[in-house]
Amino acid sequence: MTAAIQGTEALRTVPTPSPRRRRRRSSVNGGTNWWVTALIAVCSLTVLIPLYFTIVTALKSPDQLGGTGFEWPTSVRWENFADAYQLTNFPQALMNTALITVGAVVLTLLTNSLVAYAIARNMHKKFFKGLYFYFLAAIFVPFPIIMLPVVKETALLGLDTPVGLILLYTVYGLSFNIFIFVAYIQSIPIELEEAARMDGASTWGVFWKVVFPLLTPMNATVGILTCVWAWNDFLLPLVILSDPSARTLPLAQFVFQGQFNTNYTVAFASYLMALAPLLVVYVTAQKWVVSGVMRGSVK
Repeated sequence: MTAAIQGTEALRTVPTPSPRRRRRRSSVNGGTNWWVTALIAVCSLTVLIPLYFTIVTALKSPDQLGGTGFEWPTSVRWENFADAYQLTNFPQALMNTALITVGAVVLTLLTNSLVAYAIARNMHKKFFKGLYFYFLAAIFVPFPIIMLPVVKETALLGLDTPVGLILLYTVYGLSFNIFIFVAYIQSIPIELEEAARMDGASTWGVFWKVVFPLLTPMNATVGILTCVWAWNDFLLPLVILSDPSARTLPLAQFVFQGQFNTNYTVAFASYLMALAPLLVVYVTAQKWVVSGVMRGSVK
């Protein structure tokens, strides 16, 4: 009897579990910021609307260009792409543009990062500090001011070729690329370089084996900017290239613009054809760009 009473009292003293409360999702951490989402949606229209207009125009015939221009074509004219392919000599122009773009990207990454490293690690010296501000000052110099001297010098030196164009893209991108490279290199702990030197690495070995792999996020950024610039540029190839067979896609597309009229349907078809390779490159290289940014975030 006594044992039964003690067991009953023990059961009474055991605390009953309280019902769990549902955690409310914090609007700060896990909620959706609808204002930012709406702003992004509105900004995306600045890209989607011109892209839709380009696609619609490329599929129309010349007699369907009336109205607002946003109407879907009553009959799709795929012949516009075939005409653009022939008129622009698309394979040759595509090859020229690809070679110039790849050469500009590779040479820019190899040289600009090296110059930025030399400046970033010697910023305490007056010469390198002055050199840094000298390069930054070039950002504010418009190209039309120096266009005529550059055209004359490249012609005298025999650089009015795709090779000369690659060198010009590398040099003209130096000022902005040094600006972002130097800021990133200064955030890399110098202890990593000192440890490599303790192991017997030279200055070249420190840069190529330690610093350059850590520059992957910035290399991705600079590579994308240089690629888009070299692929879409019209003015520099126009004033530099002297050989008609070396013309790039933007120059080849200039054939659709006459003195009194423009073949808009075939021209917009050629624009889409020029856009497709760059879009494929971006989609293919996206995973390397994202992985490079993630490695830079945990550097």
